[in-house]
Amino acid sequence: MAQVFGEVAALYDDVRPGYPDEVRRGILDYSGRPDGIVELGAGTGKGTELLVGFGTWLTALEPDPRMAAVLRTKFAQVDVVEATFEQWSPPERRPGLVACALAWHWMDAATRNRRAFDTLAPGGALAVFGHKYAYADPVQDRVIGDVLRSVDPTVADRADHWVRDVVVASGAWSDVVERRFTSYPVLAKRRYLQLMQTFAPFRRHTADEQRRTLEGLDAAIDGFGGTVRLELRTSLVLARRA
Repeated sequence: MAQVFGEVAALYDDVRPGYPDEVRRGILDYSGRPDGIVELGAGTGKGTELLVGFGTWLTALEPDPRMAAVLRTKFAQVDVVEATFEQWSPPERRPGLVACALAWHWMDAATRNRRAFDTLAPGGALAVFGHKYAYADPVQDRVIGDVLRSVDPTVADRADHWVRDVVVASGAWSDVVERRFTSYPVLAKRRYLQLMQTFAPFRRHTADEQRRTLEGLDAAIDGFGGTVRLELRTSLVLARRA
């Protein structure tokens, strides 16, 4: 699992959006209240915020010590383990839920489904949820896309239903379902530029590429009147260990 966010851990925690309560209710409706949770790639706790509401023991795996430090500060009741999923060994007491918020793509693709399956108690559930960032205004979508591709022509989005598809394709799970929720937050220019600085493709760019990206977006958003209206697409993929 890559560690690309630690140097902006505080900014990440500030500007990344949390998850709507529909995600919690979706998990509850699907599998009931879990007896124990293991969260994968917890980051600074955007998913943890929702999961602590189940009122059960929670172990959160986060390999980056800078992200884990923020997580511990926010959630003293959570057992934070600084390890990747691949490095970690499950406890004897198996959880009723394995959850992963916007980090499934960081798990080893060849082993993530089987490891999650084997971590769970019999009858337990997997919940993978996350946001996809799109734009409600087609003009903003086109212009922002042009700016990003001018700096990095290889930039591309994952398919809308990729998590569901890879969970199904693994053959490990039963009763795979996907639920989707959409919201439309409006961000002022400064907030949007801060958000951009927490995305992995931006973090991996050179300093010059980062500068060009921010300058291009700054000018583009001025042309929009100073705000960006997102189309925040939240997906929840649920699966059961039979």
